[in-house]
Amino acid sequence: MPKIKTYKGASKRFRYSANGKLRRIRQGKGHLKRRTPKRSKRLFDKLLTDENASHQKQIQRLAPYLKKQK
Repeated sequence: MPKIKTYKGASKRFRYSANGKLRRIRQGKGHLKRRTPKRSKRLFDKLLTDENASHQKQIQRLAPYLKKQK
């Protein structure tokens, strides 16, 4: 049986923390931030923890080989 393909967009946007929690980046990080204050831009650097179980299931389906650190 062949391997399942990973959805590359999900593998770039999500990762697991050292404790096994799903982490994600904030939306709106990409462009159009010229007039945004520096404090707001810094908030984009922090990873958010995604606690929702349905989101975790969906990400597991999209990126089955995403690294889970132990």
